[in-house]
Amino acid sequence: MRCPIGEGLKIDGEVNATPHEQMQREVDYVRAQQILTSMLEKGLITLSEFNKITELNRKTFSPLLAEIMP
Repeated sequence: MRCPIGEGLKIDGEVNATPHEQMQREVDYVRAQQILTSMLEKGLITLSEFNKITELNRKTFSPLLAEIMP
């Protein structure tokens, strides 16, 4: 189903993110993970904290490929 730019798709009564909004979420997720990885590498957070925050980032930003990400 195609939708005009700036309009979300409506599925089961819910309006999903527009392509622009979804792309912004993807970018935000990648940036958040880059910062998180840097914090882990510098010893500012533990691996356990990294994993917990990664899970929260997936829920917050809802990247399209979250289900298949390690």
